[in-house]
Amino acid sequence: MNIESPKVNVDKSPQELYDFLTNVENFEKLMPENISKFEVLAEGKFLFALKGMPEIVLKLQESTPTSQVVLGAASDKLPFTLTGNIQEAGEGKCEAQLVFEGKFNPMMSMMIKGPIGKFVNTLAENMSKL
Repeated sequence: MNIESPKVNVDKSPQELYDFLTNVENFEKLMPENISKFEVLAEGKFLFALKGMPEIVLKLQESTPTSQVVLGAASDKLPFTLTGNIQEAGEGKCEAQLVFEGKFNPMMSMMIKGPIGKFVNTLAENMSKL
């Protein structure tokens, strides 16, 4: 399953947005309003829960300075990655897009596609407000 957010413009340089996304504490600022829990567990690793959804632990898996940040699920039960792609878009500005890729059975994909799509789009929308 592959879900892409719309590309959003961010009033930060690619370096500033990259630094923001590689510090997992900052993801709390991007979360939707219906977040019920957010906790940094270790450097590069955090837990969050949305109302009515199970807790999810994400960890920083890899990063390419100023262009890409990849977070992955810490559990094998829900194998997925959330990738932030960053491109320069003029002086002190950049364009960002989030890509969710998960390996789920067809039934699970059907159930979570809507909520995950909404979640990814909200993260991207909140990134544009930074």
